[in-house]
Amino acid sequence: MVFFTACLVALSAMADDKQAEATFKVKSHDFGTIKEANGPVSCTFEFTNTGDKPLLIIDAAASCGCTRPEFPAKPIKPGKKGKIKVTYSPIGRPGAFKKTVKVKTNGKERTISLQIEGTVIPKK
Repeated sequence: MVFFTACLVALSAMADDKQAEATFKVKSHDFGTIKEANGPVSCTFEFTNTGDKPLLIIDAAASCGCTRPEFPAKPIKPGKKGKIKVTYSPIGRPGAFKKTVKVKTNGKERTISLQIEGTVIPKK
């Protein structure tokens, strides 16, 4: 009887397939040509929770220290929008760049990659 009850509990948990899901409008941004002398540049990646449960952004980590992501700390309710702001510092980094931000969520897609790129014109 205990085994049967355990099986029913496991099956009912599996039947609840509701999940959060982050759907991004775009997952990459091209800054084009930027001047090192003008300092940091930023872009915003907008997403919607298209799932059935609240979406948590657990972490957003950049591939290097020159890139800084900012993400919402509070859960995003189903149907609501959120934003991840990514700032790139071109100081001392002339030439082409391509950076990745890994976003960890509790959603259907556990890790989402966002990319920024561009070319830095050095100071004279």
